[in-house]
Amino acid sequence: MPPSQRISLAEMVRSQGTAASPVQLSSASTDRWSVDAHPTLSDLSECLFFSPGDGRIWLNDQRMLLIHSRSMGTLRRELIDNLGIDKARGLLTRAGYISGARDAQLVRERWPEADPSTILMAGTRLHTLEGVVKVVPVSFSYDPETGRYEGQFLWHNSSEADEHLAAYGVATAPSCWQQIGYAIGYVSTLLGHLVIFREVECRAMGTPHCRVIGKSAELWSDAEDDLRYLNAQDFVGSGMLATDGEMAAEGAAGPDIEAMEADLTRALVGTSSAFNAACHLLNRVAATDATVLFTGESGVGKERFARMLHQIGRRERQPFVAINCAAIPETLIETELFGVERGAYTGATQSRAGRFELADGGTLFLDEVGTLSLVAQGKLLRVLQEGEFERVGSSRPLKVKVRVVAATNEDLALAVREGRFRQDLFFRLNVFPIHLPPLRERRDDIPLLMNHFLKFYGQRHAVAVRGFTQRAVQALLNYSFPGNIRELQNLIERGVILAQGHPLDLPHMFISGETLNDEVLSLALQGEGESERGTLAGRHGRGRDPASTSASPAGSLLETVQQWRSTQKETDAPLSLPALEQTLIAEAIARAGGNLSAAARLLGITRAQLAYRQQKGTP
Repeated sequence: MPPSQRISLAEMVRSQGTAASPVQLSSASTDRWSVDAHPTLSDLSECLFFSPGDGRIWLNDQRMLLIHSRSMGTLRRELIDNLGIDKARGLLTRAGYISGARDAQLVRERWPEADPSTILMAGTRLHTLEGVVKVVPVSFSYDPETGRYEGQFLWHNSSEADEHLAAYGVATAPSCWQQIGYAIGYVSTLLGHLVIFREVECRAMGTPHCRVIGKSAELWSDAEDDLRYLNAQDFVGSGMLATDGEMAAEGAAGPDIEAMEADLTRALVGTSSAFNAACHLLNRVAATDATVLFTGESGVGKERFARMLHQIGRRERQPFVAINCAAIPETLIETELFGVERGAYTGATQSRAGRFELADGGTLFLDEVGTLSLVAQGKLLRVLQEGEFERVGSSRPLKVKVRVVAATNEDLALAVREGRFRQDLFFRLNVFPIHLPPLRERRDDIPLLMNHFLKFYGQRHAVAVRGFTQRAVQALLNYSFPGNIRELQNLIERGVILAQGHPLDLPHMFISGETLNDEVLSLALQGEGESERGTLAGRHGRGRDPASTSASPAGSLLETVQQWRSTQKETDAPLSLPALEQTLIAEAIARAGGNLSAAARLLGITRAQLAYRQQKGTP
């Protein structure tokens, strides 16, 4: 076997078949689901490749690991013994959530046209294929109109329950935490709203198998305990996922808009590794008075993190004062920061305190600090060094004890090299830097954020929200979000207003010229003039219109092949399909300049599939 050859498991599955018999499920959208529904176990196993020579295993284009179950059991035991059950459960639940979210993206990308009920069920097959647990559906209900989901499943041969039994014996509570996280991540990512799974029977407790029930979060009356295990830190997501019942109770007394706005400001929603890393740093520095510099693109939530830093620190009962340095004219920045004495200049009819004075004892947040002029930077530096300043028009120094927190979307180190930012001020501010990742680097958090904003704006605008359509979920999961979380927030608020109780769809949100990923979905016009009509465009912008599909020329592909053959020297030789495939692959690689990923995109397949087919055709 060549060192880098990848071996598909599809033939193994085909040769052995499936032992499971078709399972009939109750469903609001489908009458029957069976193991023959695509993607089948055989379809999914075609996505799994081994590359023994270079130490890699691929599930479609995602790298996987083949590890011993006992090693995971050892890790699990170490986590429980050192961190306690609650923290260990949270870590494992979040790890499972990430795995489920990634598998959901894989299924959505590979089978974009599959029926929603079948791609929901594909998660059970993936979980089985990955060797974690054998999943047997008992009942399943999904209503595309309301987005509500309910399901009940049996888990056989749970690896997590086995390891818990081996380490601790019979448990007193369900222990398949990572598998629960997987189910939450998979279904929530596909539906675009939070679906909570709960283990009601566990093999680790002595039952023959595990039994889990999953329902949309609003259908649970007591989901808060489940939700806290999705939070990276105790301060994350306070009130972020209120249920419909809780919102109805609040609505009976009238919506408290100010309290809702405060909840939105406080909430930090996410479970991705990049987000967790930022939360960990925030938690470490909160108890100190160190100066913190938040960096990241516009819209990533720098002010939200700054407010959380203040709320969990020891100055929480003192003022939090924020100033946007980019919004203050250069001539007024000194007045805004340090205040002014009466008569200091024409129009100064009374003395006024500046932001430093107002924030005395608390926190001063300097947003967009990179936009300050060099003169203003020098005056700010003196306050940071000496802890004192004078109001404009006064010579009396004022002492303050302020924790300074700054934020910028600029590369301040580059600005220092270019002479636009003082080096000494940079080092004063850059005591404890925290970089906040853009939303495109924390896509695992998008379903949680979608649910959070959908609930919030539905309550704020007194609109009964009904979730998202499947194509809207797919678009949001793959959109580049140049405006980051702020843009997602705006899209969903816009959608809630326009949908008026219907599921949020693309025309409700993407109405301001946003460019959708052409590898997923886009809006395309077909026809001219008055005959123009909007259709959904699929990969590479090709419109998908059922009425026009049958009208496409059936012989176009054959004509292309015939034209290709006419350019070959031996046109009388029988056509070899494997040779045609290899020629097509070679041409795609040549056109992509040797870049296999780009070549795979040209062919409409994954890089792993391209590498497999390329190796398959190697003599």
